[in-house]
Amino acid sequence: MGGKCPSRKVKKRRYSHKTARRSKFLLKGDDAVYEELQQNPGGEMKEATLPLDEDLPGMGQYYCLHCDRYFANVSVRDEHFKTKRHKKRVKQMMGPAPHTQLDADLAAGMGAPDNGLKLMSM
Repeated sequence: MGGKCPSRKVKKRRYSHKTARRSKFLLKGDDAVYEELQQNPGGEMKEATLPLDEDLPGMGQYYCLHCDRYFANVSVRDEHFKTKRHKKRVKQMMGPAPHTQLDADLAAGMGAPDNGLKLMSM
């Protein structure tokens, strides 16, 4: 009459392991990535310009600027460039600027009011 199966002893995992792994390295927001791409229009970063960091995969030398991800070696990074997720991200970053926190504040009515042009005072 409904309910759980009595033979089921293992609880279902609520969160996937991939989600937990992705959150291991903090990712930048869309607006921060967009600003970096405006400063670096090619979107490609040379390995020599990146500082060495032992905590990042591949010592921090193999980086995708669009997706804000580090890779273990150059072949994995090149495979990433061929994926659908990367191509969607490139297309998204080449479009209009993403919303910022200022846009959200103005939409919520927390910013300075925009009353339009000032009329001539009498």
